[in-house]
Amino acid sequence: MKIWIDRPFPEVDLGDHDVVGPSEDDMYGADAVVVGGATWDGPMMDRIPGLRVIARTGIGVDAVDLAAATERGIAVTNTPEGPTVSTAEHAIALMFAVGKELPRQQSRLRKATGDYAMLNTAIEFDGLTLGLLAYGRIARRVARIASAVGMRVITHDPFVFADDLADDPASPELVEFEELLAQSDILSLHAPLAADTAGLFDAETFSKCKHGVVFVNASRGGLVDHDALLEALHTGQVSNAGLDVTDPEPLPPDHPLLSRDDVIVTPHTASSTTVGRRRMLDMALDQVTQVLAGDRPTHLVNAELLQPAWNDIEA
Repeated sequence: MKIWIDRPFPEVDLGDHDVVGPSEDDMYGADAVVVGGATWDGPMMDRIPGLRVIARTGIGVDAVDLAAATERGIAVTNTPEGPTVSTAEHAIALMFAVGKELPRQQSRLRKATGDYAMLNTAIEFDGLTLGLLAYGRIARRVARIASAVGMRVITHDPFVFADDLADDPASPELVEFEELLAQSDILSLHAPLAADTAGLFDAETFSKCKHGVVFVNASRGGLVDHDALLEALHTGQVSNAGLDVTDPEPLPPDHPLLSRDDVIVTPHTASSTTVGRRRMLDMALDQVTQVLAGDRPTHLVNAELLQPAWNDIEA
């Protein structure tokens, strides 16, 4: 069996499987592909007749045409636990870096403006309210860290109920979306990109946020209208922003977000620590080996796909 990986990879031992890549010249004839965030639509899939599985090294599968994969009998998998630790830590790092105004303070020092202490308007996190949009694996870890430094945590997630949080060490309060906006001193996005979340943070949404909110997005760039974010930064409605994801990615070098000292932008690298990359690769390859062995993978995304060899194990 042939497995193609779309980026340089460490030595892996998969027995009799032939592991190749990242050159697309090696892709033809692959039984499985292990991929990052590149687009996989029907025509792309048709370049590899006999493809059986697309294994995503990460959580989001918005770049994969799930209907096209299902139509072709291709399993699509992800690694929901893979990026959790690294991405949560990165979200916290962005939160603290912009909340403590590190870029702005460094800019003042480089310009030798003087009067540094009096100009410093950084926040103290203890006692502030952190609002989390969606409460999946990454957000839960962010909540635990935030609770440990004395923050109150609230969340809005229509798929989470109070009983789900009974044993949660962060003990977040479930609130409606408008309450999340109004109460959050720091707002961190962890929602997937979908039809009902695309462009969710527009001018109207930012206007409903608490004035001076610290805004963090380590989820998907498409959740945010960046022109609206720029205007909110200009008016002070948003005091500082930390972004690991943008639309487009990467931002062009002349994009106005990159020239501001109240914004930090990283190039969608939150999960890409050395440990995180290896963890996601190992998990993706585990999904591949399950499919190639004729088993239903544990993290099947297109759950409507049925294979005669699979039993009735729940996804």
